[in-house]
Amino acid sequence: MTATQPQRLKRLPPEYYRGEAWVHWVLTIDKRRTGWLDAKFLYRFRELLTHSAFRYQFACPIYTLMPDHMHLLWAGLSISADQLPAMKHFRKNMNDSLKRIGFEFQRQPYDHVLKEDELERSAIEDVAEYIARNPERKSLVGIDKFAEHPYTGCLLPGAPLVRLFGERGWDEVWVTMDFLKRTACYRTPDPKYDAPGPQ
Repeated sequence: MTATQPQRLKRLPPEYYRGEAWVHWVLTIDKRRTGWLDAKFLYRFRELLTHSAFRYQFACPIYTLMPDHMHLLWAGLSISADQLPAMKHFRKNMNDSLKRIGFEFQRQPYDHVLKEDELERSAIEDVAEYIARNPERKSLVGIDKFAEHPYTGCLLPGAPLVRLFGERGWDEVWVTMDFLKRTACYRTPDPKYDAPGPQ
């Protein structure tokens, strides 16, 4: 490795990212540049996230897009879910869109796979609150106004009306996630349709 090449982040073995794993991903814009994030790009982000979530069977209970990076909490919905190729797919498509406007991601995303003691409902909601409060910590919104950040939301495939900060809040997210798992997790992968294919 030359002095100019950044060192690759260490990851857990691939099996930690499979099945019903929960992973907090952080994707940073190269050189921490700003100017890419607007309402138009938010819709592109949600479109690409929906395609990756459908293809790789995961949900995103919360995302927060910041001026120079983004946080995503992904949860596998089936025994065949695999977040490493899912992230590769998502990053490639996002980078294609970013490059059109003169931006791109840093070489590698940061991730934190939630451990066993972090998988209780209250612990997962704590992680989500940490993500949601990022705009507050950076003074993009006022104290306890994190729900007003226009670039925070959730994306549960097939459930476009779920709102993280709606009246039912996390109750609605959990009920929807349970439904998605029941309808997805027992599907037997079909090699004809589940081959990796073009990324």
